[in-house]
Amino acid sequence: MPKYVIERDLPGAGQLTPDQLHTISQTSCNVLEGLGPKIQWIHSYVTTDKIFCVYLAPDESLIREHAQQGGFPVTAIHEVKNIIDPVTAE
Repeated sequence: MPKYVIERDLPGAGQLTPDQLHTISQTSCNVLEGLGPKIQWIHSYVTTDKIFCVYLAPDESLIREHAQQGGFPVTAIHEVKNIIDPVTAE
């Protein structure tokens, strides 16, 4: 299944409290449960003013549906074509 990185502009994201992050995570999981097993949230990176989420999904439309139902911003969706790391250099 394709892997995607979703870029979400969220000013002040890095200052969200643990309780706020918990609530956002719960909302995401509740929406995912309703959408079924074809979409999976892997993890997210919270930066100063953005959140970058990694998802598995058959296509972008299901990711956009998740965002719409959850009230999450979507700045861009990027399909991951390859993953490299230090082992790639060996």
